[in-house]
Amino acid sequence: MNKSESKYFHTAARMDRAFLELLEKKDFVYITVKEICQNAGVNRSTFYLHYETIADLLSESVDYLNAQFQNYMKTDSRAVVARLHDCPLDELNFITPEYLVPYLNFAKDHRRLFRTAIENAGTLRLDETYDRLFRHVFTPILERLGVADRDRKYIMTFYIRGLVAIITEWLMQDCPESVDHIISVMQQCVLWRQQAGEGTGKPETV
Repeated sequence: MNKSESKYFHTAARMDRAFLELLEKKDFVYITVKEICQNAGVNRSTFYLHYETIADLLSESVDYLNAQFQNYMKTDSRAVVARLHDCPLDELNFITPEYLVPYLNFAKDHRRLFRTAIENAGTLRLDETYDRLFRHVFTPILERLGVADRDRKYIMTFYIRGLVAIITEWLMQDCPESVDHIISVMQQCVLWRQQAGEGTGKPETV
């Protein structure tokens, strides 16, 4: 990266941080370009050099926070995905504290941004994020469990949308219950699904 590119990305990071700091104090709809520029120490022309709208900055801030989450996680997500093809079947369950506690704590600590992202899901193309999650994480799991290819999308849509709905409801209520309680609710939902499938002779997922 040359000096010019370094300066460009450094300025963008300053605006990301300024936006996130403002978001901790007020709702997204009340944040102005002027406030962002003042907090970041840049002028309006610099803002519009990087973004067309504040929604563009929101999208970048979500990406920025996701990158920070990689450092927050104790588990190397790439290593986890890489071993999905070889690990014992009983390790294919991702609805466990090992995976959920770091994520839910992170979401709780940054719940204003997460709520804003949820409210602007269409703009941020969150469905595309879920699709990537499905392809890279759940596809190898379902392959190993012997789930028919034509059924996989439907099964994981059921699981992902259901579990995301629990987290969304929790965040939108400002996280009144503990992380441990939310994990127990998610596990109960998965357990009910597994119990409903007992006796069918078909493998259960997650």
